[in-house]
Amino acid sequence: MLPQSAELPVAESEEKTEEPPLFKVLLHNDDYTTMDFVVQVLETVFNMPPDRAIQVMLNVHVKGIGVAGVYTYEVAEMKVAKTTAMAREQEFPLLCTIEKA
Repeated sequence: MLPQSAELPVAESEEKTEEPPLFKVLLHNDDYTTMDFVVQVLETVFNMPPDRAIQVMLNVHVKGIGVAGVYTYEVAEMKVAKTTAMAREQEFPLLCTIEKA
């Protein structure tokens, strides 16, 4: 017989919480935004180390598009807004979009 203070294990819930969908933040190449500015955005907004930021910037430059990061929708939206604001402040037409991962 169990002492009254002993607790019986509670059955674990069978429900699994679903992971939120993820979204890629994409940077698009243009003829006006400087490579240095793209590297600066990748380092400051996306917290990339300089060598990784340069790799992504080169992808944008050579392939026309590059993945800056993969996030939940709300975080991706915030990163796009911050990137766009920085670009407009410097008068660059840098296009930053979101795509389902």
